[in-house]
Amino acid sequence: MAAMNSDELVEEYIDLGLALGRHLDGFVDAYYGPEELALRATSGPPVDPARLADRARRLLVEVDSTDAMPDRRRVWLAAQVRGLMTSAARLAGEAVGYLDEIEACYGVRPSWVHEDVFADAHRRIAESLDRRAVRSPGSLAETFNAWRESHVVAPDNVLRALRSLAEDFRARTDATFGLPEGEHVDFELVTAKPWSGFNFYLGGLRSRVALNLDLPVLSLSLGHIVAHEAYPGHHTEHCRKEVGLVRRNGQLEESIFLVGTPQCLLAEGLADLALEVIASPSPEEILEGHFKGLGVRYEAATVAEVAAGGDALSSVRGNAAIGIHDRGWSVDQAVDYVERWALTSRQRAMKTVEFLTDPTWRAYPFCYIDGVRLCRSFVGGDPRRFARLLGEQMVPAELVPG
Repeated sequence: MAAMNSDELVEEYIDLGLALGRHLDGFVDAYYGPEELALRATSGPPVDPARLADRARRLLVEVDSTDAMPDRRRVWLAAQVRGLMTSAARLAGEAVGYLDEIEACYGVRPSWVHEDVFADAHRRIAESLDRRAVRSPGSLAETFNAWRESHVVAPDNVLRALRSLAEDFRARTDATFGLPEGEHVDFELVTAKPWSGFNFYLGGLRSRVALNLDLPVLSLSLGHIVAHEAYPGHHTEHCRKEVGLVRRNGQLEESIFLVGTPQCLLAEGLADLALEVIASPSPEEILEGHFKGLGVRYEAATVAEVAAGGDALSSVRGNAAIGIHDRGWSVDQAVDYVERWALTSRQRAMKTVEFLTDPTWRAYPFCYIDGVRLCRSFVGGDPRRFARLLGEQMVPAELVPG
C-alpha cells in the first residue's frame, strides 16, 4: 500500500477525532474544517472504539515514518494521534493505567503533591487573612470560605462585569499581540455543566463563551475567566491559528480541537497564564477598577496577598483525581479531601469532583496543573514567547527547560 501524503494523513486524523467524538460528549471541542469531512465521519452508526484504536495505531506508524511533512508538524501530529489512540483503547475496554493515560494523551506524567505543601499554603493564607484583619470565630476553612463567598457577584451584574473586562482585555491583547479583523466573542450564562466556564470556538474568528451559574460567581475569578476563555486565552489562540496555520499555511489539522491530546495541555496552560501576561503578574488593581464601577466587592491588596499564599492549592484537584482513578477512592473520599485541603465549601468540592469523574474530563485537570507550569516556565515573562504559544504548533516536551 502506498504511503499517505500529508493531506491524507491529516484527513484520517480529523476523521478519527470526529468518530471518537461520537462516543464522548465534548471530546470534539471545536471543528470548523470542511463540512464533507464531518458528514463522512458522522454518517451511519458510530464506529466501534476497538476499530478506531486499530486505525489510530496504523495512522501513528504512518505519521512517524512519513517524509511528506516537515519534522515539527509531523511530531505534533504524531503526539495528537497518540492521544486519540489511547482514548480509543480505553473506550474499547483495554487496560490503561490512569497515569499512563495522562502521559500518553497529554505528554506529561503527573505526580502526587505531598499534603505538607498544602499545609504550608494554609499557614500562609492564615497569616495573610490575619494581617488583613479578616476575622471569623470559626476555623481557617470557615474564615477563608466566608471571606471568599463575600465576593459573590449578583447574577444581573455578571454579564456586565464580563463585558467590561473583555473590552479592556481585548484592547490590551490587540496592542500586545494583534487580533485579526472581524474576530468576536459573545458571552452567555448557562447551568447544569461540569465546568465553570467554556469557550465554544465556532470558526470564522468567532467564539461563544459560556459561564456556568451552578455555583455563585465570585469576583475573585471573573478576571481569570475572561482572560482564560477570551483575551488573550482560548479565543485569541484559536483566531491566530485559524488565520496563520489553517488559512495561510493550509494546516487543516488545526481546524479541529480534541480533548485527550497535548493540544489541550498547551491551550489550557497558556490560557491559565493569560491574565498575568496581559495585566502583569499582579493584575488585582486593574480588576478592582472594573468592579468598583459595578458596585462589586473586590479589594486588590487583600486578594493579591491571599492568592499568593494559596497558589499551591490548585494541585489539590490533581491529587483527588489520582485518588479516584489510581488509588481506588470513593467519590465521598475525594469530596472530603478537596473540601479539607482546598479550603472550600462542600458544595464547591462536590462540583470539583463532578468534573474529575466526568467520562470526558477525568484526566483533564492536569492540562491546567502541568500546562500552566510548563507555559509559565517557557514564557518567562516574555510576551514574544507567549505569542509563539498563540500561533505555533508545539508539544509539551518543547516547553521543558534545558
